[in-house]
Amino acid sequence: MNTQMMSLEQIRIAGMEALTRELGIVGMVRFMQQFETGYGDYSKDRHKWLDDQDIDSVVKRIQEKRGSYKKPK
Repeated sequence: MNTQMMSLEQIRIAGMEALTRELGIVGMVRFMQQFETGYGDYSKDRHKWLDDQDIDSVVKRIQEKRGSYKKPK
């Protein structure tokens, strides 16, 4: 394979195919995640999402998702 004659898109596709072939889909994804830089400020965002939560509301949501929540009489 002559990579000097390939476009960047062709090189990207060939690289993804090689990673998938050698590591499998899950391994390829895990490898690619190492290079994800992300954005934003997770700490500030987490406070927006969680500051008004208490343990009882968290437990209730878990039980509702599991289907084991029983409404008080």
